[in-house]
Amino acid sequence: MLPTTEPQVHLWTRDEYYRLADLNFFQGRRVELIEGQVIDMAAMKSPHAIAIDLIDTALRPGFGKDYYIRQQKPFVISDISEPEPDIAVVPGSIRDYADAHPTTALLIVEVADTSLRYDRKVKGSLYAKAGIAEYWILNLHNRQLEIYRDPVADDAAEYGFSYCMKQKYSAEQMVSSVAGIEAAIAVADLLP
Repeated sequence: MLPTTEPQVHLWTRDEYYRLADLNFFQGRRVELIEGQVIDMAAMKSPHAIAIDLIDTALRPGFGKDYYIRQQKPFVISDISEPEPDIAVVPGSIRDYADAHPTTALLIVEVADTSLRYDRKVKGSLYAKAGIAEYWILNLHNRQLEIYRDPVADDAAEYGFSYCMKQKYSAEQMVSSVAGIEAAIAVADLLP
C-alpha cells in the first residue's frame, strides 16, 4: 500500500513576494499579499478612485500633523500578509516610513463597489487579526458607511478574528468619532 500525501498549498512570504515583484512577475497587475496568497485586485473605476480622495480630504483635518494618511500603499500585517488598503491612518509622518511600511494603524478604510463581500469577510477578519481597532468599509453600492470596531477572537471568522461592534451609517448621517478622535464627518461627503 502506497502512503498518501495531500498536496500542499505554497503560502508566499513577503520576501518571496518582493522577489517576484523584482522579476516583474506582477507587471501591469494590481496585487496584494493576503495570508500567503497573491490576490489579483479588480481594476479601479472612477467612483472608487474619487471616494478614496474624498475620504482622505474628510479625515485630514481630524488627524493633523501627528498622523499620515496613506492611500493604497502596503501595510504590513505579518510575514505572509501585506494588503494595500485604500486608506490607512498611521502614526507619524511620511518620512517615518522611508525604510519600512507601517505595521499599525488607527484606522483602515476600504472602498467597496464590487468587493463588498470580500472586504467584509476576508479583509475584515484580517484587519481584526492584526489588532486594527477601527475598520471602515465605504459601501458605494448601498451608499453607506460600515464601521467595525473592537476586534475579538472568533473561531467562525475567516482568520479567527472579527469585530464585535458593527454600525451602518446612511448617506444622510454623520459620524461623530473616528478612531477615538472626536470628529464630525458627513457620510455624504465621502460618497462620489
